[in-house]
Amino acid sequence: MSKGQDNVIQFKPKRKGLAAGLALFAVVVLIIILFTCFHIDTIEVTGNKHYTKEQIKDFVLSEGYIDNTILLMLKNKLHPIENIPFIAQLDIEYQNAHKITVTVYEKAMAGCVEYMNEYVYFDQDGYVLEISPTKLKDAPCITGMSFSSMELHEKLPIEDKNRFKLILKLTQLLNKHDLTVDYIRFTLENEIVMGYQDITIELGDGSNLEEQLIDLNKILAELEGKKGTLDMKDFDSLSGKASFKMKQSEKKSKKK
Repeated sequence: MSKGQDNVIQFKPKRKGLAAGLALFAVVVLIIILFTCFHIDTIEVTGNKHYTKEQIKDFVLSEGYIDNTILLMLKNKLHPIENIPFIAQLDIEYQNAHKITVTVYEKAMAGCVEYMNEYVYFDQDGYVLEISPTKLKDAPCITGMSFSSMELHEKLPIEDKNRFKLILKLTQLLNKHDLTVDYIRFTLENEIVMGYQDITIELGDGSNLEEQLIDLNKILAELEGKKGTLDMKDFDSLSGKASFKMKQSEKKSKKK
């Protein structure tokens, strides 16, 4: 073997080792840049109602170690954030290397019914949005009904079509007039009763819901702090007055 050939054999391993070293160095530099220059310092959250901002941040960062804008972007491209109860969508915008904004789009819940020790949340068209063991404060729970089955994304299985329409109309009107009640109950006489703090609201058969609910916020504001029954079965929309019967215990305390 010639001297020139010996030189070639000895030179190749050195060149390969140098290339591997440079490649490793470049990877290390990239990792350092990635973790130091793209660390998330600020997360702004808007649109949240049922979840706190901290809970939304936890959903976004998921496993906890993805607090990096580049890694988070890649992760959400491959595996978008989905299947969060009561949330339709989370939109993430990357403002800069250290700041992201999260816009929360929550499912428009009209109310809920109880089924198998869980709460079934439905929208204004009567479709089931979520089935959860958690009771949300701002979703009125309708009681006085029973169900043999319940399917996610299907309509509430209420056989009585008139009652189904009545429930939807009632929840739509509550939303329209920005009314928050603690519960909605159907009595054995098929009359509607609602609860608000310590006040029981009797609406009758529901044939006059539009007129009954349009001034309800104003009436409840006047009854703030009182306990008793608000009878709106024969509500006079012209005068805007309803009959209120105070609890006996409340009357006695007033006399004292």
